[in-house]
Amino acid sequence: MAQYVLALDQGTTSSRAILFDRDQNIIAMEHREFPQLYPQEGWVEHDPMEIYSSQYSVMLELLVKNDISPGSIAAIGIANQRETTVVWDRKTGRPVYNAIVWQCRRTSGIVDDLEKKQNLGSHIKKTTGLVPDAYFSGTKIKWILDHIEGARERATKGELLFGTVDTWLIWKLTDGAVHATDYTNASRTMIFDIHKLDWDDKLLEAMGIPRQMLPAVYPSGHVYGTATIQGAAVPIAAAAGDQQAALFGQCCFNKGEAKNTYGTGCFLLMNTGEAPCESRNGLLTTIAAALDSPGAGSAIQYALEGSVFVAGAVIQWLRDEMRFFTESSDSEYHANKVKDTGGVYMVPAFTGLGAPYWDMYARGCIVGITRGTKRNHIIRAAQESIAYQSMDLVRAMEKDTGTKISQLKVDGGASSNKFLMQFQADIIGGIMRRPVIRETTALGAAYLAGITVGFWRGLDEVRDKWQCDMTFTPSMDETRRTELIALWHKAVGRSRDWAC
Repeated sequence: MAQYVLALDQGTTSSRAILFDRDQNIIAMEHREFPQLYPQEGWVEHDPMEIYSSQYSVMLELLVKNDISPGSIAAIGIANQRETTVVWDRKTGRPVYNAIVWQCRRTSGIVDDLEKKQNLGSHIKKTTGLVPDAYFSGTKIKWILDHIEGARERATKGELLFGTVDTWLIWKLTDGAVHATDYTNASRTMIFDIHKLDWDDKLLEAMGIPRQMLPAVYPSGHVYGTATIQGAAVPIAAAAGDQQAALFGQCCFNKGEAKNTYGTGCFLLMNTGEAPCESRNGLLTTIAAALDSPGAGSAIQYALEGSVFVAGAVIQWLRDEMRFFTESSDSEYHANKVKDTGGVYMVPAFTGLGAPYWDMYARGCIVGITRGTKRNHIIRAAQESIAYQSMDLVRAMEKDTGTKISQLKVDGGASSNKFLMQFQADIIGGIMRRPVIRETTALGAAYLAGITVGFWRGLDEVRDKWQCDMTFTPSMDETRRTELIALWHKAVGRSRDWAC
């Protein structure tokens, strides 16, 4: 009898496998980091084979280490880094180029052409819910087809396939039998009509992308195919972009409920119900995770999203490049060693600025340095920058919805940092609620898969088991908050349009 649901959480810097039981307890977890490739300034790549091998190996390692039989797994749910683009040969299964990662800025010129020369900016926003930016998959596909000899001709013949990371994993796990994605990942490509739920021919033509290379699209909770693991057939019953999976994992099933994930980037999502909400303040309209099983939760829902490109990644930068500390967890200790930043602000626009600025040409800066600036001031400023960027998203979302966000569910690796969470509560003037299970991306994928195959009965059952671990309540006075935010925005101004 099936006892578990297995979540495969394929992220930007590591691959995880997490096993959940019926009570949503984490039974076992394995993870492995894989190389980040930076072939040129502003370029970010992954080896697709490294993505798959790291994900497959942690899955097997989890089963072997914990003596888990694949036959006891009810279903597999996949959550993945979004927008990252893979193009591969249908016959050989070999990628024609490295995966171009969501952080990569190489296609900024293509975006400028679409927006300024082809006048497609308003069409992109109206159709896809996105803003024209190098962040999304469409221009990455075009770049590969433009730069790999014969690629566009081969794609037109149906010899090449495109997929975001979920599609790549499903294709590999099913031995090439299934080429599919879900609505959440499709909605991040900048070539998908989120209203008609189909690829948009006008954008495909503008970017020279053959429809033949695109995957079929289904709801997130859906039986995509079967993976054979040590001789056992296990259904792949869910796929969702990591942030929509986290929204589902935080049980934000109702309109107006919101969460913020603190990972490599920072992602604030609010469920807006069955009607898309068009942003006037630099946010994205996207599709939230949904089930295709009958009953509650089966209707397509939408979300507003604000994306911060560099959040936890700034802590990694201080650790790996600046050598300010040896463990990321040490950053909290250093931040608490000083009473404030000493007037220092860091804007970590390493790959441009996301919402609400959408400046592909912004670059990182540290301002306010004096002779008295110490390492601890810079470390604290780096952590505060994560909260400031999230605050900008909160304010934009409040303007779009006309509703103050007085409470926010938080998750992700950096949510374990109590200094950061308290400063976040202070700077937005709202309550932060952190769950007992902080692996909400994996939990959301597990929920979707488990509900799809009947492992859990539905939304009410999983919602009833959500537990809050810690609440952070704001204590900063309004005058101080206003002063700090004004200086933050002044610092942001220094970083903008730098690479033009």
